[in-house]
Amino acid sequence: MARLKSYIRSTLKFLLFSGGGALLLFVLVDNVIMPQYVQQGKTTKVPDVTGLPFDEAVKVLADHGLEGKKAEERPDAKYPVGAVALQNPSAGAEVKFGRGVYLTVSGGEPMVLVPSLRGRTVRDAAFALERFGLTVGNVTYEVSVEFPVNTVMEQAIPESVKVAMGTVVDVTVSQGPSKDQIPVPSLLRKTLAEGERLILQAGFTIGNIVYQPQPDMLPNTIIDQYPRGGELAPIGQAIDLVVTRKGEPRPLHEN
Repeated sequence: MARLKSYIRSTLKFLLFSGGGALLLFVLVDNVIMPQYVQQGKTTKVPDVTGLPFDEAVKVLADHGLEGKKAEERPDAKYPVGAVALQNPSAGAEVKFGRGVYLTVSGGEPMVLVPSLRGRTVRDAAFALERFGLTVGNVTYEVSVEFPVNTVMEQAIPESVKVAMGTVVDVTVSQGPSKDQIPVPSLLRKTLAEGERLILQAGFTIGNIVYQPQPDMLPNTIIDQYPRGGELAPIGQAIDLVVTRKGEPRPLHEN
């Protein structure tokens, strides 16, 4: 192989002095044809180009005798727009010189359309957002004669706006035509003592307490309530509770 290469180069040098066209031929053979001929059948390891901008990744692959090719562009939250998110063959693979390496380029974070929440209950609004990978943020209550109690009046991000998955959407919720209604605190899985404190602190009163046996939970843990947490109720309304207890359930009693 070395003797062949030396012979070709000697011949091309001779041609170099015999005409200007031979110079171009020498450069072409010495820098393009000969390297490919010498490398034929040899292998190299694929470098890791994930995370690199596409153009830079192509250059790195070329330095290793490989050809970078764009496979597709798809959303990817891990890598910025234009960076290589996936390569095939993978880094470290042993391949032949000149092999194509297919690169998947990141289009950035997945984007979704914000659904319409106006007129939905807070619960329905939360479910609607979850279906798109979004969540309910701060809930602000305001007096309204137009919207029923506990329904969404306004949303901080308008419907049909594109946002990244995981975005938090704040909402304004109707508390009805009166300011006397306030949201009930959520008491589930709290101890009875803590629940009673939260009820009184919020301006409500303690209603009926029903005890139920629940062997897999600690005694005196709240497992249900009425009205539900987050619902609006008049100030001073009694909040009924269902609480765990060992043994047989006892009749309800009033405080």
